[in-house]
Amino acid sequence: MPLVKGGKITGDSFAKLAVDTPLPEGGDILVPAERFLGEADTLLNRSGKVGVIWPNSRDISELVPYLGKVAAVALVFPTFRDGRAYSQARLLRERYDYRGELRATGQVLRDQFVFMLRAGFDAFEVKKQADAEAFMETAKRYSVFYQPTGDGRITALHRRMQLRHSEGVGT
Repeated sequence: MPLVKGGKITGDSFAKLAVDTPLPEGGDILVPAERFLGEADTLLNRSGKVGVIWPNSRDISELVPYLGKVAAVALVFPTFRDGRAYSQARLLRERYDYRGELRATGQVLRDQFVFMLRAGFDAFEVKKQADAEAFMETAKRYSVFYQPTGDGRITALHRRMQLRHSEGVGT
């Protein structure tokens, strides 16, 4: 499954573990929420990065105490019609100031890429190579937005204000 991160198709350093998969000695791992919450101390004290696969049906506040310790949060889109992971992403970025990798997984469709970017996602697991390539082009196409959101980009209004300020400083 291709991973798009930083506008590029890249390899995934995280190994996905099931609830009952034996824990490897080292390396980066991505574990389901129930395993993470049950074994948080053990997982966070091993070598390698730890990420968590968080279902959209679970309250994101359960993860908040660990946000400074997890390298990645993979939010699940079980169907393209279920947008709860958008809300979770915005909460993580805007309310809880999470700065680690925020990954979209599950039904990640190319016509939703821009919305996912705007919600704060910065990594995307897609099913097809063609979708990964389309995402790279889509991410380059849009550089200015009017509405503020969780992706950290300045809005068109703020950009204009910056330009006006910089022009007026020297006069």
